[in-house]
Amino acid sequence: MKRLGILISGRGSNFEAIADSIAAGELEASIAVVVGNRPEARGLETARQRGFNAVCIPSKGLDREVYDRMLLAELRQHGVELVCLAGFMRLLSATFIREYPNRILNIHPSLLPAFPGLDAQRQALEHGVKITGCTVHFVDEYLDAGPIIIQTPVPVMDGDTVETLSARILREEHRIYSEAIRIVLGGDYRIEGRRVVLG
Repeated sequence: MKRLGILISGRGSNFEAIADSIAAGELEASIAVVVGNRPEARGLETARQRGFNAVCIPSKGLDREVYDRMLLAELRQHGVELVCLAGFMRLLSATFIREYPNRILNIHPSLLPAFPGLDAQRQALEHGVKITGCTVHFVDEYLDAGPIIIQTPVPVMDGDTVETLSARILREEHRIYSEAIRIVLGGDYRIEGRRVVLG
């Protein structure tokens, strides 16, 4: 059974969705460790309550390379084979990414390459798009730019606020993240340039 390392910065709702999929037998994996970079991250307490290894490695004031070496040491110690970013609000260094080639996943609340970076839902509303969504992709050295594994659309309603749109996107995030992990762990895909080809 593959060992997942989940990195969080906040409430960790995508971590919980992954844990629920594993508990329901829908995803054949185990969560080896949950690492947060903010002591106040609510997801760390949730992880502890659910009986997972939950570790806080505060990142404030640390150089990216220095921090990532600490992070790598923690993941190695727990035998992590696939890294899942679940609201982890830091860019990873090239050193970190080289350690886990095509084995780091991220979920982003837009249909990439539209609206990368922070506040994707606000960006979508400000641009007046009719459809946005969410994306699970491999992480490379660039922001929200790695090969896309799975995407799902979410309609933008006329009366939407950032909060209402975010809530609808989040429901889809919870669904597709486990699906993407299942694809990657199953190995039934190949990467051709920027494309992830299934089957």
